Amino acid sequence: MKPCKNLIFAALGMAMSLQSVAAPQLLDRVAVQVNDGIVLESEIQNLITNVKQNARAAGQSLPSDEALRTQVIERLILTRLQLQMADRIGLHIGDLQLDQAIENIAREQKMSVAQMQQAIAAEGMSFAQYREQLREEITLGEIQRIQVQRRIQVSPQEINNLVKMIEEQGNKDVEYQIGHILIEVPSNPTSAELEAASKRAQTVLERLNGGADFRSIAIAASSGPKALEGGIWDYMNINEMPTLFAEVVGDAKKDEIIGPIKSGSGFHILKIVDIRGLQTKEIEEVRSRHILLKPSPILSEERAKAMLDQFVKQIRSGEAKFEDIARQYSEDPGSATKGGELGWAEPSVYVPEFAQMLGQLRLDEISEPFRTSHGWHVVQLEEKRKTDATDRFNSNRAHQLIFRRKFNEELQTWLDEIRAEAHIEVWEPEANRG
Repeated sequence: MKPCKNLIFAALGMAMSLQSVAAPQLLDRVAVQVNDGIVLESEIQNLITNVKQNARAAGQSLPSDEALRTQVIERLILTRLQLQMADRIGLHIGDLQLDQAIENIAREQKMSVAQMQQAIAAEGMSFAQYREQLREEITLGEIQRIQVQRRIQVSPQEINNLVKMIEEQGNKDVEYQIGHILIEVPSNPTSAELEAASKRAQTVLERLNGGADFRSIAIAASSGPKALEGGIWDYMNINEMPTLFAEVVGDAKKDEIIGPIKSGSGFHILKIVDIRGLQTKEIEEVRSRHILLKPSPILSEERAKAMLDQFVKQIRSGEAKFEDIARQYSEDPGSATKGGELGWAEPSVYVPEFAQMLGQLRLDEISEPFRTSHGWHVVQLEEKRKTDATDRFNSNRAHQLIFRRKFNEELQTWLDEIRAEAHIEVWEPEANRG
Protein backbone atom coordinates (compact mmCIF):
# COMPACT_ATOMS: atom_id res chain seq x y z
CA MET A 1 0.00 0.00 0.00
CA LYS A 2 1.39 3.40 -0.97
CA PRO A 3 2.09 5.52 2.15
CA CYS A 4 1.00 9.13 2.54
CA LYS A 5 3.84 11.44 1.48
CA ASN A 6 3.48 13.49 4.65
CA LEU A 7 3.97 10.51 6.93
CA ILE A 8 7.37 11.10 8.54
CA PHE A 9 7.13 9.68 12.04
CA ALA A 10 6.37 6.09 13.00
CA ALA A 11 2.99 5.20 14.44
CA LEU A 12 2.87 4.31 18.13
CA GLY A 13 0.51 1.81 19.76
CA MET A 14 -0.44 1.58 23.41
CA ALA A 15 -1.62 -1.60 25.11
CA MET A 16 -4.32 -0.70 27.66
CA SER A 17 -5.29 -2.58 30.81
CA LEU A 18 -7.55 -1.74 33.74
CA GLN A 19 -4.61 -0.91 36.00
CA SER A 20 -1.89 0.57 33.80
CA VAL A 21 -0.73 1.79 30.42
CA ALA A 22 2.31 0.03 28.92
CA ALA A 23 5.19 1.85 27.26
CA PRO A 24 4.59 2.85 23.63
CA GLN A 25 5.28 0.09 21.10
CA LEU A 26 6.82 0.89 17.71
CA LEU A 27 4.53 -0.44 14.99
CA ASP A 28 6.22 0.99 11.90
CA ARG A 29 8.95 3.38 10.90
CA VAL A 30 10.40 5.22 7.96
CA ALA A 31 13.12 3.02 6.46
CA VAL A 32 14.01 4.89 3.26
CA GLN A 33 13.53 8.42 2.00
CA VAL A 34 13.05 8.63 -1.79
CA ASN A 35 13.02 12.28 -2.87
CA ASP A 36 9.97 13.67 -1.03
CA GLY A 37 8.47 10.22 -0.45
CA ILE A 38 9.20 7.36 1.89
CA VAL A 39 9.35 3.58 2.13
CA LEU A 40 8.11 2.08 5.38
CA GLU A 41 9.71 -0.81 7.23
CA SER A 42 6.43 -2.72 6.91
CA GLU A 43 6.67 -2.52 3.09
CA ILE A 44 10.17 -3.98 3.20
CA GLN A 45 9.12 -6.80 5.50
CA ASN A 46 6.04 -7.60 3.42
CA LEU A 47 8.08 -7.92 0.23
CA ILE A 48 10.75 -10.00 1.98
CA THR A 49 7.99 -12.33 3.21
CA ASN A 50 6.57 -12.65 -0.31
CA VAL A 51 9.98 -13.44 -1.81
CA LYS A 52 10.62 -16.08 0.84
CA GLN A 53 7.20 -17.68 0.31
CA ASN A 54 7.75 -17.81 -3.46
CA ALA A 55 11.22 -19.28 -2.98
CA ARG A 56 9.89 -22.00 -0.66
CA ALA A 57 7.12 -22.86 -3.12
CA ALA A 58 9.70 -23.16 -5.92
CA GLY A 59 12.20 -25.09 -3.79
CA GLN A 60 14.73 -22.30 -4.32
CA SER A 61 17.46 -21.35 -1.89
CA LEU A 62 17.94 -17.73 -0.84
CA PRO A 63 20.94 -15.67 0.23
CA SER A 64 21.35 -14.18 3.70
CA ASP A 65 18.59 -12.01 5.12
CA GLU A 66 20.90 -9.00 4.85
CA ALA A 67 21.52 -9.54 1.13
CA LEU A 68 17.83 -10.15 0.49
CA ARG A 69 16.90 -6.99 2.38
CA THR A 70 19.30 -4.95 0.23
CA GLN A 71 17.69 -6.22 -2.98
CA VAL A 72 14.18 -5.65 -1.68
CA ILE A 73 14.99 -2.07 -0.69
CA GLU A 74 16.42 -1.38 -4.15
CA ARG A 75 13.29 -2.77 -5.80
CA LEU A 76 11.06 -0.60 -3.60
CA ILE A 77 13.17 2.49 -4.32
CA LEU A 78 12.76 1.99 -8.07
CA THR A 79 9.04 1.37 -7.62
CA ARG A 80 8.61 4.55 -5.59
CA LEU A 81 10.58 6.62 -8.13
CA GLN A 82 8.35 5.42 -10.96
CA LEU A 83 5.17 6.10 -8.99
CA GLN A 84 6.43 9.60 -8.19
CA MET A 85 6.96 10.26 -11.89
CA ALA A 86 3.46 8.97 -12.63
CA ASP A 87 2.12 11.47 -10.07
CA ARG A 88 4.09 14.30 -11.67
CA ILE A 89 2.62 13.72 -15.12
CA GLY A 90 -0.89 13.15 -13.80
CA LEU A 91 -1.05 9.44 -14.62
CA HIS A 92 -3.82 7.87 -12.58
CA ILE A 93 -5.51 4.51 -13.02
CA GLY A 94 -9.18 5.16 -12.36
CA ASP A 95 -11.65 2.75 -10.82
CA LEU A 96 -13.36 2.00 -14.14
CA GLN A 97 -10.08 0.92 -15.73
CA LEU A 98 -9.17 -1.04 -12.61
CA ASP A 99 -12.54 -2.82 -12.53
CA GLN A 100 -12.09 -3.85 -16.13
CA ALA A 101 -8.60 -5.18 -15.48
CA ILE A 102 -9.98 -7.27 -12.61
CA GLU A 103 -12.76 -8.62 -14.84
CA ASN A 104 -10.17 -9.57 -17.47
CA ILE A 105 -8.00 -11.37 -14.91
CA ALA A 106 -11.02 -13.26 -13.55
CA ARG A 107 -12.05 -14.23 -17.09
CA GLU A 108 -8.53 -15.51 -17.84
CA GLN A 109 -8.69 -17.66 -14.71
CA LYS A 110 -12.15 -18.91 -15.73
CA MET A 111 -13.92 -17.58 -12.66
CA SER A 112 -16.26 -14.77 -11.73
CA VAL A 113 -15.06 -11.65 -9.91
CA ALA A 114 -16.88 -12.89 -6.80
CA GLN A 115 -15.05 -16.22 -7.00
CA MET A 116 -11.75 -14.38 -7.44
CA GLN A 117 -12.51 -12.29 -4.35
CA GLN A 118 -13.02 -15.49 -2.36
CA ALA A 119 -9.75 -16.95 -3.67
CA ILE A 120 -7.86 -13.77 -2.72
CA ALA A 121 -9.37 -13.79 0.77
CA ALA A 122 -8.38 -17.45 1.18
CA GLU A 123 -4.77 -16.42 0.52
CA GLY A 124 -4.91 -13.92 3.39
CA MET A 125 -5.25 -10.67 1.39
CA SER A 126 -8.23 -8.34 1.44
CA PHE A 127 -9.79 -7.48 -1.90
CA ALA A 128 -9.13 -3.78 -1.23
CA GLN A 129 -5.42 -4.54 -0.82
CA TYR A 130 -5.46 -6.58 -4.03
CA ARG A 131 -7.10 -3.72 -5.94
CA GLU A 132 -4.48 -1.21 -4.82
CA GLN A 133 -1.65 -3.62 -5.57
CA LEU A 134 -3.04 -4.15 -9.06
CA ARG A 135 -3.51 -0.40 -9.52
CA GLU A 136 0.18 0.07 -8.70
CA GLU A 137 1.26 -2.67 -11.12
CA ILE A 138 -0.79 -1.14 -13.95
CA THR A 139 0.62 2.30 -13.14
CA LEU A 140 4.19 0.96 -13.32
CA GLY A 141 3.51 -0.64 -16.68
CA GLU A 142 1.97 2.57 -18.01
CA ILE A 143 4.73 4.91 -16.83
CA GLN A 144 7.35 2.60 -18.31
CA ARG A 145 5.50 2.51 -21.62
CA ILE A 146 5.10 6.31 -21.69
CA GLN A 147 8.67 7.13 -20.71
CA VAL A 148 10.53 4.40 -22.59
CA GLN A 149 8.52 3.98 -25.78
CA ARG A 150 9.23 7.53 -26.91
CA ARG A 151 12.96 6.86 -26.68
CA ILE A 152 12.74 4.01 -29.21
CA GLN A 153 13.01 4.37 -32.95
CA VAL A 154 12.84 1.37 -35.29
CA SER A 155 13.89 2.28 -38.81
CA PRO A 156 12.67 0.56 -41.99
CA GLN A 157 16.28 -0.33 -42.71
CA GLU A 158 16.58 -2.19 -39.38
CA ILE A 159 13.42 -4.13 -40.17
CA ASN A 160 14.58 -5.02 -43.67
CA ASN A 161 17.99 -6.10 -42.40
CA LEU A 162 16.45 -8.40 -39.79
CA VAL A 163 14.01 -9.96 -42.25
CA LYS A 164 16.85 -10.58 -44.71
CA MET A 165 19.16 -12.00 -42.02
CA ILE A 166 16.56 -14.45 -40.73
CA GLU A 167 15.66 -15.55 -44.24
CA GLU A 168 19.35 -16.24 -44.94
CA GLN A 169 19.57 -18.25 -41.70
CA GLY A 170 16.59 -20.35 -42.73
CA ASN A 171 14.54 -18.83 -39.89
CA LYS A 172 15.77 -21.47 -37.42
CA ASP A 173 14.30 -19.72 -34.43
CA VAL A 174 15.06 -20.85 -30.92
CA GLU A 175 14.31 -19.18 -27.62
CA TYR A 176 16.67 -18.88 -24.69
CA GLN A 177 15.94 -18.60 -21.00
CA ILE A 178 18.86 -16.64 -19.61
CA GLY A 179 20.14 -16.07 -16.11
CA HIS A 180 21.85 -12.71 -15.64
CA ILE A 181 24.06 -11.32 -12.88
CA LEU A 182 25.37 -7.76 -13.05
CA ILE A 183 28.23 -6.61 -10.85
CA GLU A 184 27.68 -2.88 -11.10
CA VAL A 185 30.30 -0.17 -11.33
CA PRO A 186 29.61 3.51 -10.50
CA SER A 187 29.46 6.22 -13.15
CA ASN A 188 32.94 7.38 -14.16
CA PRO A 189 34.63 4.69 -12.04
CA THR A 190 38.21 4.94 -10.88
CA SER A 191 40.69 2.23 -11.79
CA ALA A 192 40.45 0.95 -8.21
CA GLU A 193 36.66 0.70 -8.44
CA LEU A 194 36.90 -1.14 -11.75
CA GLU A 195 39.44 -3.55 -10.31
CA ALA A 196 37.28 -4.20 -7.25
CA ALA A 197 34.20 -4.90 -9.40
CA SER A 198 36.21 -7.19 -11.66
CA LYS A 199 37.41 -9.18 -8.65
CA ARG A 200 33.85 -9.50 -7.33
CA ALA A 201 32.73 -10.75 -10.74
CA GLN A 202 35.52 -13.33 -10.81
CA THR A 203 34.57 -14.48 -7.31
CA VAL A 204 30.95 -14.91 -8.40
CA LEU A 205 32.05 -16.81 -11.50
CA GLU A 206 34.21 -19.16 -9.42
CA ARG A 207 31.32 -19.87 -7.07
CA LEU A 208 28.99 -20.61 -9.99
CA ASN A 209 31.55 -22.89 -11.64
CA GLY A 210 31.89 -24.61 -8.27
CA GLY A 211 28.20 -25.52 -8.32
CA ALA A 212 26.63 -22.66 -6.34
CA ASP A 213 22.93 -21.97 -7.00
CA PHE A 214 22.64 -19.30 -9.70
CA ARG A 215 19.36 -17.85 -8.43
CA SER A 216 20.61 -17.49 -4.89
CA ILE A 217 23.81 -15.80 -6.05
CA ALA A 218 21.83 -13.43 -8.30
CA ILE A 219 19.57 -12.34 -5.45
CA ALA A 220 22.58 -11.78 -3.23
CA ALA A 221 24.98 -10.11 -5.64
CA SER A 222 23.30 -8.86 -8.83
CA SER A 223 22.38 -5.28 -9.61
CA GLY A 224 20.47 -6.39 -12.71
CA PRO A 225 16.76 -5.76 -13.31
CA LYS A 226 15.77 -9.36 -12.57
CA ALA A 227 17.80 -9.78 -9.38
CA LEU A 228 14.82 -10.52 -7.11
CA GLU A 229 13.62 -13.11 -9.63
CA GLY A 230 16.93 -14.94 -9.29
CA GLY A 231 18.31 -13.17 -12.37
CA ILE A 232 16.07 -15.25 -14.66
CA TRP A 233 14.63 -13.62 -17.79
CA ASP A 234 11.63 -14.97 -19.69
CA TYR A 235 12.26 -16.96 -22.87
CA MET A 236 13.55 -14.69 -25.64
CA ASN A 237 14.36 -15.04 -29.31
CA ILE A 238 17.94 -13.95 -30.00
CA ASN A 239 16.64 -11.02 -32.05
CA GLU A 240 14.57 -9.54 -29.21
CA MET A 241 17.00 -9.96 -26.31
CA PRO A 242 19.37 -7.16 -25.22
CA THR A 243 22.29 -6.78 -27.61
CA LEU A 244 24.79 -7.78 -24.93
CA PHE A 245 23.05 -11.14 -24.56
CA ALA A 246 22.55 -11.70 -28.29
CA GLU A 247 26.24 -11.22 -29.04
CA VAL A 248 27.34 -14.13 -26.85
CA VAL A 249 24.55 -16.72 -26.64
CA GLY A 250 24.35 -17.79 -30.30
CA ASP A 251 26.51 -20.92 -30.02
CA ALA A 252 26.11 -21.49 -26.28
CA LYS A 253 24.72 -24.70 -24.85
CA LYS A 254 22.28 -25.30 -22.04
CA ASP A 255 23.77 -24.72 -18.54
CA GLU A 256 26.80 -22.92 -20.02
CA ILE A 257 28.06 -19.98 -17.97
CA ILE A 258 29.41 -16.98 -19.92
CA GLY A 259 31.44 -14.03 -18.68
CA PRO A 260 32.33 -11.83 -17.07
CA ILE A 261 31.49 -9.46 -19.93
CA LYS A 262 32.37 -5.80 -19.38
CA SER A 263 29.98 -3.02 -20.36
CA GLY A 264 29.42 0.57 -19.31
CA SER A 265 27.22 -0.55 -16.42
CA GLY A 266 29.57 -3.20 -15.03
CA PHE A 267 30.49 -6.87 -15.40
CA HIS A 268 27.86 -9.33 -16.62
CA ILE A 269 27.68 -13.08 -16.05
CA LEU A 270 25.16 -15.11 -18.03
CA LYS A 271 23.88 -18.63 -17.71
CA ILE A 272 21.93 -20.47 -20.41
CA VAL A 273 19.16 -21.87 -18.21
CA ASP A 274 17.22 -23.46 -21.06
CA ILE A 275 16.95 -23.53 -24.86
CA ARG A 276 13.83 -24.46 -26.75
CA GLY A 277 12.38 -24.22 -30.25
CA LEU A 278 9.64 -21.71 -30.83
CA GLN A 279 6.47 -23.00 -29.25
CA THR A 280 4.55 -22.63 -32.49
CA LYS A 281 5.60 -22.51 -36.09
CA GLU A 282 2.22 -21.14 -37.14
CA ILE A 283 0.95 -17.73 -36.18
CA GLU A 284 -2.57 -16.36 -36.29
CA GLU A 285 -3.24 -12.91 -37.69
CA VAL A 286 -6.46 -10.96 -37.37
CA ARG A 287 -8.07 -8.13 -39.29
CA SER A 288 -10.02 -5.76 -37.08
CA ARG A 289 -11.32 -2.24 -36.75
CA HIS A 290 -11.92 -0.07 -33.74
CA ILE A 291 -13.21 3.22 -32.40
CA LEU A 292 -11.09 5.03 -29.81
CA LEU A 293 -12.10 7.78 -27.39
CA LYS A 294 -9.44 9.36 -25.16
CA PRO A 295 -10.53 10.63 -21.74
CA SER A 296 -9.45 14.19 -21.00
CA PRO A 297 -10.38 17.08 -18.68
CA ILE A 298 -13.23 17.73 -21.13
CA LEU A 299 -14.24 14.10 -21.75
CA SER A 300 -14.52 12.08 -18.52
CA GLU A 301 -13.93 8.34 -18.25
CA GLU A 302 -17.64 7.78 -17.61
CA ARG A 303 -18.73 9.94 -20.54
CA ALA A 304 -16.30 8.23 -22.95
CA LYS A 305 -17.62 4.81 -21.98
CA ALA A 306 -21.25 5.99 -22.21
CA MET A 307 -20.67 7.37 -25.71
CA LEU A 308 -19.21 4.07 -26.86
CA ASP A 309 -22.11 2.17 -25.29
CA GLN A 310 -24.44 4.29 -27.41
CA PHE A 311 -22.33 3.75 -30.56
CA VAL A 312 -22.46 -0.02 -30.08
CA LYS A 313 -26.26 0.05 -29.75
CA GLN A 314 -26.57 2.12 -32.92
CA ILE A 315 -24.28 -0.20 -34.90
CA ARG A 316 -25.92 -3.39 -33.68
CA SER A 317 -29.42 -2.06 -34.42
CA GLY A 318 -28.44 -0.95 -37.93
CA GLU A 319 -28.99 2.73 -37.09
CA ALA A 320 -25.39 3.57 -37.97
CA LYS A 321 -22.40 2.01 -39.66
CA PHE A 322 -19.22 1.20 -37.78
CA GLU A 323 -17.01 2.90 -40.35
CA ASP A 324 -19.06 6.12 -40.32
CA ILE A 325 -18.89 6.46 -36.54
CA ALA A 326 -15.16 5.69 -36.61
CA ARG A 327 -14.52 8.42 -39.19
CA GLN A 328 -16.55 10.96 -37.21
CA TYR A 329 -15.57 10.21 -33.64
CA SER A 330 -12.51 7.95 -33.36
CA GLU A 331 -9.40 9.64 -31.96
CA ASP A 332 -6.97 7.17 -33.51
CA PRO A 333 -5.54 9.25 -36.38
CA GLY A 334 -4.00 6.20 -38.05
CA SER A 335 -7.29 4.34 -38.49
CA ALA A 336 -10.11 6.88 -38.19
CA THR A 337 -9.88 8.04 -41.81
CA LYS A 338 -10.07 4.39 -42.89
CA GLY A 339 -13.27 3.73 -40.96
CA GLY A 340 -11.36 2.33 -37.99
CA GLU A 341 -9.56 -0.33 -40.05
CA LEU A 342 -6.36 -1.67 -38.45
CA GLY A 343 -5.45 -4.17 -41.17
CA TRP A 344 -3.86 -7.58 -40.68
CA ALA A 345 -1.65 -8.07 -37.61
CA GLU A 346 -0.71 -10.55 -34.92
CA PRO A 347 -2.79 -9.71 -31.83
CA SER A 348 0.40 -9.54 -29.77
CA VAL A 349 1.46 -6.31 -31.51
CA TYR A 350 -1.35 -4.54 -29.64
CA VAL A 351 -1.41 -3.61 -25.96
CA PRO A 352 -2.41 -6.60 -23.78
CA GLU A 353 -6.02 -5.56 -23.11
CA PHE A 354 -6.69 -5.05 -26.82
CA ALA A 355 -5.07 -8.36 -27.77
CA GLN A 356 -7.06 -10.14 -25.06
CA MET A 357 -10.33 -8.68 -26.30
CA LEU A 358 -9.58 -9.79 -29.87
CA GLY A 359 -9.00 -13.30 -28.55
CA GLN A 360 -12.47 -13.37 -26.97
CA LEU A 361 -14.47 -12.19 -29.98
CA ARG A 362 -16.19 -14.30 -32.63
CA LEU A 363 -15.97 -13.29 -36.28
CA ASP A 364 -17.93 -10.07 -36.97
CA GLU A 365 -18.65 -9.61 -33.24
CA ILE A 366 -18.38 -6.11 -31.78
CA SER A 367 -17.00 -5.83 -28.28
CA GLU A 368 -18.42 -3.93 -25.37
CA PRO A 369 -16.44 -0.78 -24.48
CA PHE A 370 -13.12 -1.55 -22.79
CA ARG A 371 -10.18 0.45 -21.48
CA THR A 372 -6.53 0.26 -22.50
CA SER A 373 -3.62 2.59 -21.90
CA HIS A 374 -4.67 4.51 -25.03
CA GLY A 375 -8.26 5.15 -23.92
CA TRP A 376 -11.70 3.56 -24.35
CA HIS A 377 -12.30 1.29 -27.36
CA VAL A 378 -14.83 -0.83 -29.11
CA VAL A 379 -13.38 -3.30 -31.59
CA GLN A 380 -14.82 -5.58 -34.23
CA LEU A 381 -13.07 -8.78 -35.29
CA GLU A 382 -13.48 -9.04 -39.06
CA GLU A 383 -11.28 -11.95 -40.19
CA LYS A 384 -8.70 -14.47 -39.00
CA ARG A 385 -5.99 -16.32 -40.88
CA LYS A 386 -3.13 -18.68 -40.15
CA THR A 387 0.37 -17.82 -41.36
CA ASP A 388 3.30 -20.24 -41.49
CA ALA A 389 5.98 -18.53 -39.41
CA THR A 390 8.61 -20.92 -40.72
CA ASP A 391 8.24 -19.82 -44.33
CA ARG A 392 7.24 -16.22 -43.83
CA PHE A 393 8.91 -13.71 -41.58
CA ASN A 394 7.09 -10.45 -42.12
CA SER A 395 7.95 -6.88 -41.24
CA ASN A 396 5.39 -6.78 -38.40
CA ARG A 397 7.17 -9.59 -36.58
CA ALA A 398 10.57 -8.06 -37.28
CA HIS A 399 9.43 -4.73 -35.86
CA GLN A 400 8.07 -6.49 -32.78
CA LEU A 401 11.36 -8.31 -32.09
CA ILE A 402 13.49 -5.19 -32.56
CA PHE A 403 11.12 -3.12 -30.41
CA ARG A 404 11.23 -5.63 -27.55
CA ARG A 405 15.02 -5.70 -27.60
CA LYS A 406 15.29 -1.92 -27.59
CA PHE A 407 12.60 -1.61 -24.92
CA ASN A 408 14.49 -3.91 -22.54
CA GLU A 409 17.68 -1.94 -23.09
CA GLU A 410 16.10 1.50 -22.80
CA LEU A 411 14.02 0.54 -19.75
CA GLN A 412 17.14 -0.32 -17.80
CA THR A 413 18.87 2.87 -18.96
CA TRP A 414 15.87 4.96 -17.90
CA LEU A 415 15.69 3.28 -14.48
CA ASP A 416 19.40 3.88 -13.98
CA GLU A 417 18.93 7.55 -14.88
CA ILE A 418 16.06 8.25 -12.50
CA ARG A 419 17.88 6.33 -9.74
CA ALA A 420 21.05 8.40 -10.24
CA GLU A 421 19.12 11.69 -10.14
CA ALA A 422 17.13 10.84 -7.01
CA HIS A 423 17.80 11.81 -3.39
CA ILE A 424 17.91 8.53 -1.46
CA GLU A 425 18.56 7.95 2.23
CA VAL A 426 18.40 4.47 3.74
CA TRP A 427 18.18 4.04 7.50
CA GLU A 428 19.16 0.71 8.99
CA PRO A 429 16.78 -0.76 11.60
CA GLU A 430 19.05 0.12 14.54
CA ALA A 431 19.09 3.80 13.60
CA ASN A 432 15.39 4.32 14.32
CA ARG A 433 14.96 2.15 17.39
CA GLY A 434 14.16 3.58 20.76
